[in-house]
Amino acid sequence: MSPQLTLQTPLELPPAEVPSYLEQLWSRDQPAGVGSHTFCLLIWQPSWVEQQLVRTGRLEGPITGVQRAALIQAGRQAIVDGDLPLSTSPLTDPVAACLSSLDGSQKADDLRGQHIDAALSALRPRRLITLAPSLDDQQALETLVAAYCPLPEEGGGTVACGDVVVLRGGNTALQDGLSILQPLMPEDLPSWVWWNGSLDEAPELLMQLTCSPRRLIIDSALGEPGFCLNLLATRIESGQAVNDLNWLRLGSWHQTLAMVFDPPTRRNALSHVVQLDIDVEGDHPVQGLLLAAWIADRLGWHLQRTQHHDDHSISAEFVRADGVGVQMRVSPVPMGQPSIHPGQIVGLRLICKPDDKPAICVILCAESGGCMRLEAGGMASMELIEEVVSVQSMPVEADVAKLLEGGHDSTNPLLEAAAPLAAKLIK
Repeated sequence: MSPQLTLQTPLELPPAEVPSYLEQLWSRDQPAGVGSHTFCLLIWQPSWVEQQLVRTGRLEGPITGVQRAALIQAGRQAIVDGDLPLSTSPLTDPVAACLSSLDGSQKADDLRGQHIDAALSALRPRRLITLAPSLDDQQALETLVAAYCPLPEEGGGTVACGDVVVLRGGNTALQDGLSILQPLMPEDLPSWVWWNGSLDEAPELLMQLTCSPRRLIIDSALGEPGFCLNLLATRIESGQAVNDLNWLRLGSWHQTLAMVFDPPTRRNALSHVVQLDIDVEGDHPVQGLLLAAWIADRLGWHLQRTQHHDDHSISAEFVRADGVGVQMRVSPVPMGQPSIHPGQIVGLRLICKPDDKPAICVILCAESGGCMRLEAGGMASMELIEEVVSVQSMPVEADVAKLLEGGHDSTNPLLEAAAPLAAKLIK
């Protein structure tokens, strides 16, 4: 499904007039309809790489904030032209920083907040509010308002079911405009904040926007790894409902690993794990640490010590319930064309040594990579079990829609248990 534009041309209003205009919108312009009673979604949408690619003439506008194929391809080409490590993800801060040093002053329409992905519009949100910071920090604040509804072919009708508000400008101007947010997010509706950018780029603003009871959607693959995991653990500990897209993308790894040990003949082997190795793309270990923490928590291991190494790998020693040690290591693997999500898992190796049966080596690999690296190191003497994990590459908007559709008002209990342990592993 293609993204959709707003129902009408957005109207630019002074910030102070936005709340009263929205109160009158339905009775004045939509006499036969009322706003849908669903949820409000506030989106931080910097799109730094897209803005820089357009400015330097490497990508045609408009600027939409949507992860379209042309944007990803232009980001990959910028990595090559900028002599960045090939394992750099194409939509991350290093790419934006590299592009910022290049000349260019191309202009294009900025449709962030107006170019709405169909996966989100299908949920009929009551209100979408987008904060769209500009590359020009001196740009004045623009506040745009429009009625919004799904297109007829997507199940919509002639009655608008919601509205969109866009706050666009430099960081200083955006800060000045935040005062209008509170009246725009009704207390009787669930409110979500999707921080669609690096978690460490504006931490004070993040704290300001995500006050409880607003539910938080983040991606712990974006930002400095230690900061990401500490933020995730801290917010969960505070009792806020936190949804992590990086954790959501681990679903197929959880399911495949559980299936491997589902046969009765293998279940006992889980009590005899002695080694866990996880390979991740590039130097962002967060997803690997979250998976390791999930395994350790489910199997009742206790962390003893952790260590960072010169090759950017992270090792740890756990102790099982029976007192036997378990060695864990999360290692970076250079990739020529990595995922758009930094640090995605490439493969996993789990070695079990039961007392009365032959040792078992379980190797799981993503479709994008082989298992040969993990097969090294004396695996020939063990029962070898290999599975390919079907990792779906979904647009980030589809992942967010999946979370919103669930409507949960609390953190996933498995993530709640794994995040604090993962934060300890990276310290």
